[in-house]
Amino acid sequence: MSVKTEAIIYQIYPRSFKDANGDGIGDLEGITQKIPYLKDLGVNWLWLSPIYTSPMADNGYDISDYKGIHSEYGDMATFETLVETCHAQGIKLMMDLVLNHTSDEHPWFVESKSGIENPKRDWYVWRKGKGHRPPNNWTSFFTGPAWTYDQTTDMWYLHLFAKKQPDLNWDNPDVRKAALDVVRFWSDKGVDGFRLDVINLISKKAGLPSGRRRLALTGTEHYVNGPNVHPYIRTLGTEIFKKENKLTVGETVFVTPEDAKLYVADDRNELDMVFHFEHMGVDNIAKWFIKPFKPKKLKLILDKWQTAMSDNGWNALYLENHDQPRSASRFGDDTDYHDKSVKMLAALLLLQRGTPFIYQGQELGMTNVRFDDLKDYRDVESLNVYQILRKSFKLSHKRIMKKLKYMSRDNARTPMQWTDATFAGFSDVQPWINVNPNKDRINVERATTDSDSIFNFYKKLIALRQKEVVFQEGSYQTYDLKGRHTYIFARKTELETYLVMANFSKKPRVMRIPPSFRENVMELVLSNYTHNLKTPFDVYKPYEVRIYRKI
Repeated sequence: MSVKTEAIIYQIYPRSFKDANGDGIGDLEGITQKIPYLKDLGVNWLWLSPIYTSPMADNGYDISDYKGIHSEYGDMATFETLVETCHAQGIKLMMDLVLNHTSDEHPWFVESKSGIENPKRDWYVWRKGKGHRPPNNWTSFFTGPAWTYDQTTDMWYLHLFAKKQPDLNWDNPDVRKAALDVVRFWSDKGVDGFRLDVINLISKKAGLPSGRRRLALTGTEHYVNGPNVHPYIRTLGTEIFKKENKLTVGETVFVTPEDAKLYVADDRNELDMVFHFEHMGVDNIAKWFIKPFKPKKLKLILDKWQTAMSDNGWNALYLENHDQPRSASRFGDDTDYHDKSVKMLAALLLLQRGTPFIYQGQELGMTNVRFDDLKDYRDVESLNVYQILRKSFKLSHKRIMKKLKYMSRDNARTPMQWTDATFAGFSDVQPWINVNPNKDRINVERATTDSDSIFNFYKKLIALRQKEVVFQEGSYQTYDLKGRHTYIFARKTELETYLVMANFSKKPRVMRIPPSFRENVMELVLSNYTHNLKTPFDVYKPYEVRIYRKI
């Protein structure tokens, strides 16, 4: 078995995980204190969102020193202690690297901005404007133009994200050498793998032509999966990732399975897997224009990727992360069937083919926070979107707040709910962002002492996945693709076959076993309901999932 087949990865958003020094902000010492909790859960990898020195314009995804630790999180000694603690507990560590852009306060950009003759001028993307207008019509992922004017040199710099996040010019070989040096630095610190932020955006089309106008993200055809993206990533792969057996996952926007294979195929020496976003669009049009969620659409997309990546490919499995709303509120039912729907989603996540990623609090069933006051939001994207929808689309405050309650990134960034204390056991003081009020019933202390909790269901699923090779290396086959409220799939090796059957709705549904299994004896291994039923053919209760083994 390979590293990627055995890995079960737990993502931590450091700012919101555990505050050990009492300043209302999560830190590395707090994470270190909670490693036993992760060990108990059963995960064997930890992925940290950025912890580098940063002005925090985008909560750490704007880096001003790639080799420094943000002071609010600790220092290098604290980080080294975390690495040692993880390794001592059999947990490997993955770092989040942002190599498409830096902070505008990074010394590289400060030099680049100082004058057109500066040696680092070409480390970023600078262009003359068209009169008083930007060089082209590209727009930012955070809304508005992707260019900012610099009066000092009468030129514009490119930023596909916030204006404080200027894009690096990867066509410059010195930039590529600097990126390689950063990766090597952390590799030498004992880091076992890397998540590469928006890595498929690093190569832009020569000439930077204007793009076809869109409601949002004009210009993507000129920088998504750009002309040199593969050789640039392959350099990192051949020099470090593959040579030193580092586990890698690339965040890749707007990719198809065919695109993904070009990044992850074993013979290409680039990445192990990628995060795609196709299934994150099942309930929206361009994110902020929300439409009703339909389970069948999610099933078809997941099946599409499972099938396409079965030949010389590998999936990164996730339902939520620091950039997405809580899956309990998005794909489940966080009111009447919170417990059952979250457990069902957990089975779908952990038992498919690929490497599963669990986001902090997902194993508790943490939900969207639904702030009522705009002042409670901290996310730069959410605040920008509010202004755009208010001014340009003339939407009411009430309507925009409804969108934020459903889709804002802050839904995933509220403090980890350890206890039912005032600040959820995250901190002894007011946190940097408010705690979700439901911490009284959704918290670690309560979940770990309840044998039937969501947490303990996750533990059972993780143990099952780690015990049975079929869930790590077996093939995937789905059934009943036409069913609007069912999800049925099998995992198979020559020696083992498991069948997963789920009712993806809040109503009882008759579930029919696939014809190829009707002559087999099936043993019920795990379910989110308590019963002694032996047959997969039955009326399944709301959000019921059953896992059967063929004997």
